[in-house]
Amino acid sequence: MRKKKELTSNQLIEAAFELFAQHGIEKTSLAMIATKVGITKPSIYYHFASKEELIDRIFEYSLGDYQFDHFVQIDECNEQNFAKKLYQAGLRMFPEKDEIYLRVLNEFMSYAVRNEKYLKRIAKFEQEFIEGFQDLLQKGADLGIVKPQNIAAKAHMLAIVIDGIQDSIVMQMPFKTDYKDIWREVVNSVLTKNQNEFGEDEQL
Repeated sequence: MRKKKELTSNQLIEAAFELFAQHGIEKTSLAMIATKVGITKPSIYYHFASKEELIDRIFEYSLGDYQFDHFVQIDECNEQNFAKKLYQAGLRMFPEKDEIYLRVLNEFMSYAVRNEKYLKRIAKFEQEFIEGFQDLLQKGADLGIVKPQNIAAKAHMLAIVIDGIQDSIVMQMPFKTDYKDIWREVVNSVLTKNQNEFGEDEQL
């Protein structure tokens, strides 16, 4: 019985995810989700107490792994690999080019503007990344690779650039932008000397 409940819960999450991408969070009803899964609307309450709880689960499903140490382990950075680790960490922070996923991310960004709860949660993510960049850059400064002046400002700059790139990808801007080159220039700007090769680029 528990396996069946977990299976149906996952089906509801996947169905809601697709419907959020197609219709938006606010315009997707529990009845629409139930129909897509093939159950009655009252049956949803066996799995989720409310639409808000289901939205919470999808938020975690979409952004649950979005933590700074998921992209780079500071204790693994050393004088030889620091620039490469910083550069490739940024590339991994760019959202995958999956249309449905990008639409749902865009929905949550728009939804957060009108919902203080999600705005606070996204702001918390942002603060954690600023602090992560600050710790990483401080290690780079200790290694003599990062310019030691204004570490906090540099950390904010990196986070803001990543945010801007993420927003451009999520909103699927019509103009072509080489995000890798932008990120390479930003990384070079915090180093004590530019390094033109960081190793093999990871695919966006």
